[in-house]
Amino acid sequence: MNAQRTRWWEYALAIILGLLAGIGIAVIESHMTVSLTGAPWPVPVIMVIIAFIVLYCAWQVHRYATTEPRKRVGMKRIDPQRAVYTLVFAKTLAIAGALLLGWYGGEIIMTLGHLDATYYRSIAIQCAFAAAASLFDMIIGIVSEGLCQLPPTEGPEHPKMKERRQQQGIA
Repeated sequence: MNAQRTRWWEYALAIILGLLAGIGIAVIESHMTVSLTGAPWPVPVIMVIIAFIVLYCAWQVHRYATTEPRKRVGMKRIDPQRAVYTLVFAKTLAIAGALLLGWYGGEIIMTLGHLDATYYRSIAIQCAFAAAASLFDMIIGIVSEGLCQLPPTEGPEHPKMKERRQQQGIA
């Protein structure tokens, strides 16, 4: 399996989609009898806790993958399936963080005109904390994805091996 790094524009697209969804839902809610709910206070805390769990798992994968095989004797073996799951969780955390950053940003934008009302001010504050936690999740997801990247091996796909084949005329 050859996993690709998530490209920067995918994060930007997720933020824009989340922003449009957040604004769209806020507009729909303003025309109906339903009002904005913001983000309950435990949500940002749980988001940050999840980010730290993913970062810890990614750090374990990175530490194992970058240690020379003969120095791994005392280390606990990392199951390849667990390493793949950690990579998937890191990518998911980053994309979900980007989407939620846009979502909460959209709700903040829609409450800016009503900040004089206590209700909307509290929603804006809750969404600001949730947006900060979402940004944190996105950053930790990107960092964790990088930590899960394996160092290059001297296999057939390694640039040095390709260069040697070209020099030998095998290409």
